[in-house]
Amino acid sequence: MNKSDFYYDLPEELIAQEPVTPRDASRLMILDRQSGEVTHRHFYDIVDELRAGDCLVINDTKVLPARLYGTKEDTGAKVEFLLLRQEKESVWECLAGPGKRAKEGSRFTFGDGELTGEVLAVLENGNRLVKFYYDGVFLQVLERVGEMPLPHYIKKKPDDPGRYQTVYAREEGSAAAPTAGLHFTPALLDKIQAKGVKIARVTLHVGIGTFRPVKTERIEDHKMHTEHYHVPAEAAALINETKKNGGRIIAVGTTCCRTLESAADEQGFLAPCESDTGIFIYPGYRFRCIDGLITNFHLPESTLIMLVSAFCGREHTLNAYKIAVEQKYRFFSFGDAMFIR
Repeated sequence: MNKSDFYYDLPEELIAQEPVTPRDASRLMILDRQSGEVTHRHFYDIVDELRAGDCLVINDTKVLPARLYGTKEDTGAKVEFLLLRQEKESVWECLAGPGKRAKEGSRFTFGDGELTGEVLAVLENGNRLVKFYYDGVFLQVLERVGEMPLPHYIKKKPDDPGRYQTVYAREEGSAAAPTAGLHFTPALLDKIQAKGVKIARVTLHVGIGTFRPVKTERIEDHKMHTEHYHVPAEAAALINETKKNGGRIIAVGTTCCRTLESAADEQGFLAPCESDTGIFIYPGYRFRCIDGLITNFHLPESTLIMLVSAFCGREHTLNAYKIAVEQKYRFFSFGDAMFIR
Protein backbone atom coordinates (compact mmCIF):
# COMPACT_ATOMS: atom_id res chain seq x y z
CA MET A 1 0.00 0.00 0.00
CA ASN A 2 1.08 3.56 -0.64
CA LYS A 3 1.47 6.35 1.90
CA SER A 4 -0.79 8.53 -0.25
CA ASP A 5 -3.64 6.03 0.31
CA PHE A 6 -3.95 7.51 3.82
CA TYR A 7 -4.01 11.20 2.92
CA TYR A 8 -6.88 13.51 3.80
CA ASP A 9 -7.18 17.29 3.59
CA LEU A 10 -7.23 19.00 6.98
CA PRO A 11 -7.80 22.75 7.40
CA GLU A 12 -5.21 24.13 9.81
CA GLU A 13 -7.86 25.82 11.94
CA LEU A 14 -9.16 22.39 13.02
CA ILE A 15 -5.88 21.53 14.76
CA ALA A 16 -6.73 21.95 18.45
CA GLN A 17 -4.39 24.38 20.22
CA GLU A 18 -5.78 23.85 23.73
CA PRO A 19 -7.86 21.23 25.52
CA VAL A 20 -11.55 21.68 26.31
CA THR A 21 -12.74 22.11 29.89
CA PRO A 22 -13.83 19.88 31.50
CA ARG A 23 -11.85 17.07 29.93
CA ASP A 24 -14.84 14.87 29.15
CA ALA A 25 -16.76 17.66 27.36
CA SER A 26 -14.89 16.99 24.11
CA ARG A 27 -16.87 15.58 21.21
CA LEU A 28 -16.99 11.84 20.53
CA MET A 29 -17.59 10.25 17.17
CA ILE A 30 -18.91 6.68 17.32
CA LEU A 31 -17.80 4.60 14.32
CA ASP A 32 -19.25 1.17 13.63
CA ARG A 33 -16.42 -0.74 11.99
CA GLN A 34 -18.70 -3.20 10.23
CA SER A 35 -21.14 -0.77 8.61
CA GLY A 36 -19.09 2.43 8.70
CA GLU A 37 -22.04 4.22 10.31
CA VAL A 38 -21.13 7.36 12.25
CA THR A 39 -22.97 8.97 15.17
CA HIS A 40 -22.05 12.07 17.17
CA ARG A 41 -21.92 12.28 20.98
CA HIS A 42 -19.82 13.84 23.73
CA PHE A 43 -17.02 12.01 25.50
CA TYR A 44 -18.95 11.70 28.75
CA ASP A 45 -21.44 9.56 26.77
CA ILE A 46 -18.77 6.83 26.51
CA VAL A 47 -20.44 5.32 29.59
CA ASP A 48 -23.46 4.47 27.42
CA GLU A 49 -21.24 2.75 24.84
CA LEU A 50 -19.60 0.38 27.31
CA ARG A 51 -21.22 -2.75 28.71
CA ALA A 52 -20.97 -4.58 32.00
CA GLY A 53 -18.32 -7.25 31.56
CA ASP A 54 -16.16 -5.17 29.19
CA CYS A 55 -12.56 -4.33 30.07
CA LEU A 56 -11.19 -0.85 29.43
CA VAL A 57 -7.40 -0.90 29.05
CA ILE A 58 -5.56 2.33 29.93
CA ASN A 59 -1.92 3.35 29.56
CA ASP A 60 -0.66 4.78 32.86
CA THR A 61 2.59 6.21 31.50
CA LYS A 62 3.52 9.71 32.65
CA VAL A 63 5.09 12.33 30.40
CA LEU A 64 8.48 13.58 31.53
CA PRO A 65 9.40 17.28 31.31
CA ALA A 66 11.70 15.91 28.64
CA ARG A 67 12.53 19.04 26.62
CA LEU A 68 15.78 20.69 27.70
CA TYR A 69 17.09 24.04 26.48
CA GLY A 70 20.77 24.58 27.11
CA THR A 71 24.03 26.09 25.94
CA LYS A 72 27.18 24.53 24.56
CA GLU A 73 29.97 24.94 27.11
CA ASP A 74 32.76 26.02 24.76
CA THR A 75 30.81 28.36 22.46
CA GLY A 76 27.63 29.35 24.33
CA ALA A 77 25.55 28.24 21.32
CA LYS A 78 21.90 27.40 22.05
CA VAL A 79 20.81 23.78 21.81
CA GLU A 80 17.67 21.77 22.45
CA PHE A 81 17.51 18.16 23.63
CA LEU A 82 14.50 15.89 23.87
CA LEU A 83 14.85 12.84 26.09
CA LEU A 84 13.52 9.75 24.30
CA ARG A 85 14.44 6.75 26.41
CA GLN A 86 16.71 5.84 29.28
CA GLU A 87 19.47 3.45 28.26
CA LYS A 88 21.01 3.12 31.73
CA GLU A 89 21.41 5.28 34.79
CA SER A 90 22.11 8.91 33.75
CA VAL A 91 22.41 7.91 30.06
CA TRP A 92 19.56 8.76 27.66
CA GLU A 93 18.91 8.54 23.96
CA CYS A 94 17.97 12.06 22.85
CA LEU A 95 16.98 14.12 19.87
CA ALA A 96 19.29 17.12 19.49
CA GLY A 97 18.88 20.28 17.51
CA PRO A 98 20.63 21.72 15.75
CA GLY A 99 22.51 18.44 15.36
CA LYS A 100 25.73 20.01 14.10
CA ARG A 101 26.22 21.50 17.59
CA ALA A 102 25.89 18.13 19.30
CA LYS A 103 28.87 16.13 18.08
CA GLU A 104 30.48 13.34 20.06
CA GLY A 105 32.33 14.79 23.07
CA SER A 106 30.34 18.04 23.12
CA ARG A 107 29.25 19.23 26.56
CA PHE A 108 26.18 21.29 27.45
CA THR A 109 24.76 23.13 30.45
CA PHE A 110 21.08 23.36 31.44
CA GLY A 111 19.24 25.26 34.17
CA ASP A 112 21.99 27.57 35.45
CA GLY A 113 24.41 24.65 35.69
CA GLU A 114 22.15 22.41 37.76
CA LEU A 115 22.34 19.84 34.97
CA THR A 116 25.11 19.18 32.45
CA GLY A 117 25.33 16.68 29.63
CA GLU A 118 27.96 15.10 27.40
CA VAL A 119 27.31 13.51 24.00
CA LEU A 120 28.78 10.01 24.20
CA ALA A 121 27.84 8.93 20.68
CA VAL A 122 25.91 9.84 17.54
CA LEU A 123 23.64 6.90 16.74
CA GLU A 124 22.83 5.50 13.29
CA ASN A 125 19.36 7.07 13.39
CA GLY A 126 20.88 10.50 14.08
CA ASN A 127 19.86 10.56 17.74
CA ARG A 128 22.44 11.24 20.45
CA LEU A 129 23.46 9.14 23.43
CA VAL A 130 23.90 11.64 26.26
CA LYS A 131 25.29 11.19 29.76
CA PHE A 132 23.91 13.65 32.32
CA TYR A 133 25.65 14.92 35.45
CA TYR A 134 23.74 16.34 38.44
CA ASP A 135 23.38 16.26 42.20
CA GLY A 136 20.42 14.48 43.78
CA VAL A 137 17.60 12.66 41.96
CA PHE A 138 17.52 13.03 38.17
CA LEU A 139 13.71 13.20 37.85
CA GLN A 140 13.56 15.94 40.49
CA VAL A 141 16.23 17.93 38.65
CA LEU A 142 14.31 17.41 35.41
CA GLU A 143 11.14 18.77 37.00
CA ARG A 144 13.03 22.01 37.69
CA VAL A 145 14.95 22.51 34.43
CA GLY A 146 12.89 20.64 31.81
CA GLU A 147 9.72 21.55 29.93
CA MET A 148 6.73 19.50 28.81
CA PRO A 149 7.40 18.27 25.24
CA LEU A 150 4.25 19.41 23.45
CA PRO A 151 3.90 18.37 19.78
CA HIS A 152 5.23 20.87 17.24
CA TYR A 153 1.76 21.72 15.93
CA ILE A 154 0.66 23.09 19.33
CA LYS A 155 1.80 26.71 19.31
CA LYS A 156 0.45 27.74 22.71
CA LYS A 157 1.64 26.30 26.02
CA PRO A 158 -1.30 25.29 28.24
CA ASP A 159 -1.73 27.32 31.43
CA ASP A 160 -1.77 24.02 33.34
CA PRO A 161 0.96 21.58 32.16
CA GLY A 162 -1.07 18.83 33.84
CA ARG A 163 -3.57 19.00 30.99
CA TYR A 164 -0.96 17.15 28.90
CA GLN A 165 -1.10 14.26 31.41
CA THR A 166 -3.88 11.73 31.88
CA VAL A 167 -5.54 11.78 35.31
CA TYR A 168 -4.22 8.25 35.89
CA ALA A 169 -0.60 8.86 34.82
CA ARG A 170 1.90 7.38 37.29
CA GLU A 171 4.79 5.57 35.53
CA GLU A 172 7.30 8.22 34.40
CA GLY A 173 9.01 7.67 31.08
CA SER A 174 7.16 9.13 28.08
CA ALA A 175 8.23 11.80 25.62
CA ALA A 176 4.60 12.34 24.57
CA ALA A 177 1.18 11.80 26.12
CA PRO A 178 -1.11 8.88 25.27
CA THR A 179 -3.65 11.45 24.15
CA ALA A 180 -6.79 9.29 23.91
CA GLY A 181 -6.67 9.10 27.69
CA LEU A 182 -6.71 12.88 28.17
CA HIS A 183 -10.53 12.89 27.94
CA PHE A 184 -11.13 10.86 31.10
CA THR A 185 -11.92 12.42 34.48
CA PRO A 186 -11.86 10.60 37.84
CA ALA A 187 -15.66 10.92 38.04
CA LEU A 188 -16.12 9.43 34.56
CA LEU A 189 -13.86 6.49 35.43
CA ASP A 190 -15.94 5.93 38.59
CA LYS A 191 -19.14 5.84 36.51
CA ILE A 192 -17.58 3.37 34.09
CA GLN A 193 -16.55 1.04 36.91
CA ALA A 194 -19.95 1.38 38.59
CA LYS A 195 -21.48 0.05 35.38
CA GLY A 196 -19.51 -3.18 35.79
CA VAL A 197 -16.64 -2.38 33.42
CA LYS A 198 -13.18 -3.54 34.55
CA ILE A 199 -10.21 -1.20 34.13
CA ALA A 200 -6.80 -2.72 33.39
CA ARG A 201 -3.59 -0.69 33.58
CA VAL A 202 -0.69 -1.34 31.23
CA THR A 203 2.32 0.87 30.52
CA LEU A 204 3.85 1.87 27.21
CA HIS A 205 6.34 4.73 27.29
CA VAL A 206 5.52 6.80 24.23
CA GLY A 207 8.50 7.76 22.07
CA ILE A 208 8.65 10.74 19.78
CA GLY A 209 8.82 8.29 16.87
CA THR A 210 5.04 8.14 17.17
CA PHE A 211 4.97 11.53 15.42
CA ARG A 212 7.67 10.83 12.85
CA PRO A 213 6.35 10.96 9.29
CA VAL A 214 6.34 7.95 7.02
CA LYS A 215 8.97 8.84 4.40
CA THR A 216 8.76 5.73 2.21
CA GLU A 217 6.03 5.68 -0.45
CA ARG A 218 5.41 1.94 0.11
CA ILE A 219 4.28 1.79 3.72
CA GLU A 220 5.67 -1.74 4.05
CA ASP A 221 9.16 -0.24 3.71
CA HIS A 222 8.69 2.03 6.74
CA LYS A 223 10.81 1.11 9.76
CA MET A 224 8.87 1.54 12.99
CA HIS A 225 10.42 2.98 16.15
CA THR A 226 10.53 0.82 19.28
CA GLU A 227 8.88 1.59 22.62
CA HIS A 228 9.08 -0.09 26.01
CA TYR A 229 5.95 -1.68 27.48
CA HIS A 230 4.88 -3.57 30.58
CA VAL A 231 1.82 -5.77 31.11
CA PRO A 232 1.45 -6.44 34.88
CA ALA A 233 0.01 -9.70 36.17
CA GLU A 234 -3.17 -7.99 37.38
CA ALA A 235 -3.87 -6.49 33.95
CA ALA A 236 -3.21 -9.78 32.15
CA ALA A 237 -5.61 -11.59 34.53
CA LEU A 238 -8.39 -9.00 34.03
CA ILE A 239 -8.04 -9.09 30.24
CA ASN A 240 -7.94 -12.90 30.07
CA GLU A 241 -10.95 -13.20 32.38
CA THR A 242 -12.89 -10.73 30.23
CA LYS A 243 -12.12 -12.64 27.05
CA LYS A 244 -13.12 -15.97 28.61
CA ASN A 245 -16.44 -14.46 29.76
CA GLY A 246 -17.24 -12.97 26.35
CA GLY A 247 -16.63 -9.33 27.26
CA ARG A 248 -14.95 -6.83 24.97
CA ILE A 249 -11.40 -5.53 25.31
CA ILE A 250 -11.50 -1.77 24.67
CA ALA A 251 -8.08 -0.17 24.15
CA VAL A 252 -7.77 3.48 25.17
CA GLY A 253 -5.46 4.77 22.48
CA THR A 254 -3.10 3.37 19.90
CA THR A 255 -0.46 2.91 22.62
CA CYS A 256 -2.66 0.39 24.46
CA CYS A 257 -3.54 -1.23 21.15
CA ARG A 258 0.14 -1.73 20.27
CA THR A 259 0.90 -3.02 23.76
CA LEU A 260 -1.90 -5.60 23.73
CA GLU A 261 -1.29 -6.75 20.17
CA SER A 262 2.45 -7.09 20.88
CA ALA A 263 1.90 -9.10 24.06
CA ALA A 264 -1.06 -11.33 23.06
CA ASP A 265 -0.80 -14.92 21.88
CA GLU A 266 -2.65 -16.17 18.78
CA GLN A 267 -5.90 -16.50 20.76
CA GLY A 268 -5.56 -13.00 22.19
CA PHE A 269 -4.61 -14.03 25.73
CA LEU A 270 -1.82 -12.40 27.70
CA ALA A 271 0.88 -13.42 30.13
CA PRO A 272 2.56 -10.82 32.37
CA CYS A 273 5.49 -9.44 30.39
CA GLU A 274 7.86 -6.54 29.83
CA SER A 275 9.62 -5.88 26.54
CA ASP A 276 10.19 -3.50 23.63
CA THR A 277 7.87 -3.38 20.63
CA GLY A 278 8.30 -2.04 17.14
CA ILE A 279 4.97 -3.38 15.92
CA PHE A 280 3.64 -1.62 12.81
CA ILE A 281 -0.08 -2.19 12.32
CA TYR A 282 -1.55 -1.37 8.90
CA PRO A 283 -4.38 -2.82 6.76
CA GLY A 284 -4.10 -6.56 6.43
CA TYR A 285 -3.10 -7.02 10.07
CA ARG A 286 -5.16 -9.60 12.01
CA PHE A 287 -6.09 -8.24 15.43
CA ARG A 288 -5.79 -10.82 18.18
CA CYS A 289 -6.76 -9.03 21.37
CA ILE A 290 -8.74 -5.81 21.05
CA ASP A 291 -12.46 -5.50 20.21
CA GLY A 292 -12.81 -1.71 20.41
CA LEU A 293 -10.59 1.35 20.23
CA ILE A 294 -10.89 4.85 21.71
CA THR A 295 -8.59 7.22 19.86
CA ASN A 296 -8.11 10.82 18.77
CA PHE A 297 -7.98 11.99 15.14
CA HIS A 298 -4.51 11.50 13.67
CA LEU A 299 -2.24 13.18 11.14
CA PRO A 300 -2.65 12.39 7.43
CA GLU A 301 -0.34 9.61 6.18
CA SER A 302 0.77 8.77 9.75
CA THR A 303 1.34 5.29 11.16
CA LEU A 304 -1.54 6.00 13.56
CA ILE A 305 -4.16 6.56 10.86
CA MET A 306 -2.82 3.38 9.25
CA LEU A 307 -3.44 1.50 12.52
CA VAL A 308 -7.01 2.84 12.68
CA SER A 309 -7.50 1.85 9.03
CA ALA A 310 -6.33 -1.67 9.86
CA PHE A 311 -8.95 -1.91 12.61
CA CYS A 312 -12.01 -0.59 10.80
CA GLY A 313 -11.03 -0.47 7.12
CA ARG A 314 -9.42 2.30 5.10
CA GLU A 315 -12.64 3.43 3.40
CA HIS A 316 -14.59 3.62 6.66
CA THR A 317 -11.71 5.51 8.27
CA LEU A 318 -11.28 8.11 5.53
CA ASN A 319 -15.05 8.61 5.30
CA ALA A 320 -15.23 9.17 9.07
CA TYR A 321 -12.38 11.69 8.83
CA LYS A 322 -14.16 13.46 5.95
CA ILE A 323 -17.27 13.76 8.13
CA ALA A 324 -15.14 14.97 11.07
CA VAL A 325 -13.70 17.76 8.91
CA GLU A 326 -17.18 18.71 7.65
CA GLN A 327 -18.54 18.74 11.22
CA LYS A 328 -15.51 20.74 12.44
CA TYR A 329 -14.23 18.22 14.96
CA ARG A 330 -11.01 19.24 16.69
CA PHE A 331 -7.95 17.24 15.61
CA PHE A 332 -4.78 15.76 17.14
CA SER A 333 -3.48 15.74 20.71
CA PHE A 334 -5.85 18.25 22.33
CA GLY A 335 -8.67 17.40 19.95
CA ASP A 336 -11.83 15.32 20.00
CA ALA A 337 -12.13 11.53 20.16
CA MET A 338 -13.50 8.57 18.25
CA PHE A 339 -14.81 5.27 19.60
CA ILE A 340 -14.52 2.46 17.08
CA ARG A 341 -16.68 -0.47 18.07
